[in-house]
Amino acid sequence: MAQGSLGYMTIEGADGEIRGASLVVDYRGVPMDFRYTDPIRPTRLERILYGNALDVYLREELILQSLLNAVEARPSLWICGDMDLLQPLRTTGKVRAAYLTHSAHAPLDAVGHTESAGENGAVLLQADAISAPLRVVFPQEIRQDEMTGALNILIEAAQSMELMEPFGRIQKALASLSE
Repeated sequence: MAQGSLGYMTIEGADGEIRGASLVVDYRGVPMDFRYTDPIRPTRLERILYGNALDVYLREELILQSLLNAVEARPSLWICGDMDLLQPLRTTGKVRAAYLTHSAHAPLDAVGHTESAGENGAVLLQADAISAPLRVVFPQEIRQDEMTGALNILIEAAQSMELMEPFGRIQKALASLSE
């Protein structure tokens, strides 16, 4: 496991194609590992044979598993920007994982403060002094000590980087690969 690193995982689909990418950064946001899959375009026959299971098969078994196996720099915490990836990331990778997104909530009292966000066991985390808190969701079976550890990782990393920004870099990198 790389000390002081976050892993970002994304899988996207458009125009009948699906692809994924992972980016591992240190707590300053400096890239340590970047992996991506080529776009997968299922054939008509595959769509018929797999039916409703096609999306799950492509996302979890082909893309997510291959990205997790390819990454050499193992992060302290995997972050996904798609709620549907949270449980498979935890299960497939057997790693600490969290879903992270912006919130419209007013800033909390101080950096590091948390507040229950109600649904799905979500937590609001005040990661920096000026932004709105981030909404963090953990897998259902997470232990309290694991959750506390993950929140501490996010707080520490937020001291020197913007936690959501690497998702934008992944999107730009994937777009540049398509040009």
